[in-house]
Amino acid sequence: MNFTKVKMFYICTNFGKVSIRPMFSKIVLAIMATFFSFLSFGQRHEIGLKLGLSSVVGDIGQDNYQLNAPVFSKISSYGVPFHIEAMYRMNFNPYQTLRIDAGYFQVQFDDEYADEAYRNKRRKGNSNNGGNLDVVFEYNFFPVNNEQSSMLSPYIFGGIGGLVTNTPYLRIKDKSQGAAAASPDFEIYETRKGKFIMSIPFGVGIKYKFHYNWAASAEVKFRPTFSDGIDYSTLSRKDVGTVFNNELRKKNPKVYDEAIDKEVEKYMKDRNIGNTNSNDWLNSVMIGLSYSFGRPPCYCD
Repeated sequence: MNFTKVKMFYICTNFGKVSIRPMFSKIVLAIMATFFSFLSFGQRHEIGLKLGLSSVVGDIGQDNYQLNAPVFSKISSYGVPFHIEAMYRMNFNPYQTLRIDAGYFQVQFDDEYADEAYRNKRRKGNSNNGGNLDVVFEYNFFPVNNEQSSMLSPYIFGGIGGLVTNTPYLRIKDKSQGAAAASPDFEIYETRKGKFIMSIPFGVGIKYKFHYNWAASAEVKFRPTFSDGIDYSTLSRKDVGTVFNNELRKKNPKVYDEAIDKEVEKYMKDRNIGNTNSNDWLNSVMIGLSYSFGRPPCYCD
């Protein structure tokens, strides 16, 4: 008999008996530990929906920071005003939360409902829509995210956000043909163009936890933005697009560009209204319902 082969067979079979089972047990334990650690982490997560109304504080319509009443008489023209948001909360502890809001809004603004007489006489108005994404830090004054089935707490929040909404856009087209044209023949028309706008959301709210997993909330959110064009009152020089007659422009670029600048200045002189040095605000009043994963949160790690 070949003792070398017998020894090798013994080692291999015993390796399977001795080593595989502990290894398998370790793998199972590792999977279970990962699973339960995920559950304990998941208990900190909270998702929900919020619904409400938003108002533009700008140069058209009401200029106070209160929620403007919907213009029901012009819904056929302006559409139905509303603001809906999907919400995600990461509760670090019973007091502190990181929140992400992603929403869609439609707003109205009309001089007919303004408090100032000059706006009433001017009678400008319109609507706008778009989406928002806000990342805010939320602080609860009481441990509403702690282990209990019922608690009420006011909260404050603030952060950074962005909007994608329509703003004025001016298009200038030179209809002249070729280098033989005596002078440019500009056609000017205004349209709307989607634009990304930064904002600084902040506000106050109240949260009522009525079940281990469920909570209701109501809040007021203010959003000062970095644009004065949400109500279409101001057209920025950067929002001007030009279609050149390149052959004519090559003859004397300086004179050609000066002619464009004069056309833009002439158009914008009587076009922009209100305070061009003050940007618009988008303010919201919303109620929400949220669900927390797990029962209840654990903040021990």
